[in-house]
Amino acid sequence: MSGKPDASFAEWSSRVELHPLEPFLPPNARLLMLGSFPPPRKRWSMDFFYPNMQNDMWRIFGLSFYADKDYFIDAATHRFDRERIVQFLTQKGIALYDMATSVCRLKENASDRFLEVVEATDLSLLLRHLTQCRAVVTTGQKATELLSEQLGLSLLPKVGSFVDVERENGDMLRVYRMPSSSRAYPLPLEKKTAFYVSMFMDLFGELLFLKKTIPVTF
Repeated sequence: MSGKPDASFAEWSSRVELHPLEPFLPPNARLLMLGSFPPPRKRWSMDFFYPNMQNDMWRIFGLSFYADKDYFIDAATHRFDRERIVQFLTQKGIALYDMATSVCRLKENASDRFLEVVEATDLSLLLRHLTQCRAVVTTGQKATELLSEQLGLSLLPKVGSFVDVERENGDMLRVYRMPSSSRAYPLPLEKKTAFYVSMFMDLFGELLFLKKTIPVTF
C-alpha cells in the first residue's frame, strides 16, 4: 500500500458540500419544515431557506396567509424579504432545516435527483431543541425518503397526507408530506398552495385571508 489517497475519492471528497445555514429553530415552534438541501449559492436571493426566486415556497406562504403570492417579496429589489419572513416564522412558530447536512452534487443545479447525500440530519437532535413541536413536514421526495428512513416508516406518506408516529418518549408526532415548491414539480401554484393550506389550518386554525382565493377541500 502506498498510503496515497485514491484519486477518485479525493476528487469526490473535494466536491462534498456542508450545509451553509444553521437550523432556524424558534423556541415556540409547533411545526418543523424539512427540505432536502439548499441550491447552489449562485441561485440565492437571500441568506435563508428556499432562497431561489424560482422556488415558490414563500409565494405559497404568501397566498396561504395573506392571499398575496408576492407578500414576502421586496418590491424594490425583487428578492425575497428575509427580515419579513423571519419575523413571520418566529411569530407563527415554524422552524426550518433540511434533511441533509452534507451532500455531493452530481450536477450543478438545484434538483434533488442529482444530490448524493453524504450525511443525513439527525431529526431527534433537532426535536430536542423544539419542545413544543408536534408536527414535521417534508417538502420533496428526497426529504421524505430520508425522514421516513429515520422514523422507520415502511411506506412513504402520499403527497398532501400525513401519518401519526409515536416518538421514543411517547409523544405523538404528526408527519406531513407536501408537494415540492420547486417549479420542476408539475403542479400549478394554486393547487400546491391548497395542500399547504389544509396543513396550516390543521395546525394553526383559520387563516384570515384564506377564503378570498384558495378553495380548500377536506
